[in-house]
Amino acid sequence: MHCDKCPERPVTFIRYSGAHLCKDHFVDYYEKRVYREFRKQVDLNKVDKLVIAVSGGKDSMVALTILKDILGERRDAELWGLTIDEGIEGYRPSSIDMAVEAYEEMDIPYRLVSFEDEFGSTLDEMINEVDKNPCTLCGVLRRWCMNTAAKEIGADLLATGLNLDDTAQSILMNFCRGDIEKLSRLGPHEKVKEGLIPRVAPLRRCPEKETYLYALLKGIEIHEKECPYAVSALRGLYREVLGMLEENTPGTKYALLSSHEQLKPLLQDEYRLPNGLDTCSQCGEPSVEDNCRACDFLEKL
Repeated sequence: MHCDKCPERPVTFIRYSGAHLCKDHFVDYYEKRVYREFRKQVDLNKVDKLVIAVSGGKDSMVALTILKDILGERRDAELWGLTIDEGIEGYRPSSIDMAVEAYEEMDIPYRLVSFEDEFGSTLDEMINEVDKNPCTLCGVLRRWCMNTAAKEIGADLLATGLNLDDTAQSILMNFCRGDIEKLSRLGPHEKVKEGLIPRVAPLRRCPEKETYLYALLKGIEIHEKECPYAVSALRGLYREVLGMLEENTPGTKYALLSSHEQLKPLLQDEYRLPNGLDTCSQCGEPSVEDNCRACDFLEKL
């Protein structure tokens, strides 16, 4: 068997397209898809500074590497790294080391933000004090940290390493929960209310397995440990369901993404945020309530 485009032996079979691709043609296929998606989401003529959230995992490390290639030669757009230390013993320290090593090797300025510095406690300490799913608590506080840090850096956009699997899971979860309003606010964001940094996701058309393969083929060092709190996340159930659907009907994840893209303009018309968001009485971040969700959680600690 050989690659569909040359005599070389394939490294992968892409079931949803039926393509067999060798190393070089797969890398080219992957990168072109990310470049197209990034340029679809981002008008670089309107961006002076882009911040990318990097955990050290495969998705964020691949996104960092490719965005460095895209922005590296431009003098009018600066790339910054942002890494959040939630304070998860035995998991986060080694991934931070990988992220910092990548920043320094690529000569990318960066910020490190920790839950302990911002909130006075690590996530490990918090979960013993508040009756919340660790992933829910972590997600709310991470988003708070990312938005505030990106504003302090002076970012126009905040990029994440969300891949196709992550995106499809979020879409399915919100449908199953009946949270249609949240579906209308899923990124990428064309515009947001004042005080919020728009987010973009250049890997959102790339399946998780393909991102992992790309990292291996390009020799990108990645953090492969799984978060110890992930076992309690409801997202894991949706990952399994989507995996079974994809196995039986290749392309299911793309179909979910395409459906959401078609519905999103209608949902945004239906669920418009107020013209002006209030600010949280505790931290001053944008909020539709008197207190933002982060401060609500922190008050219970």
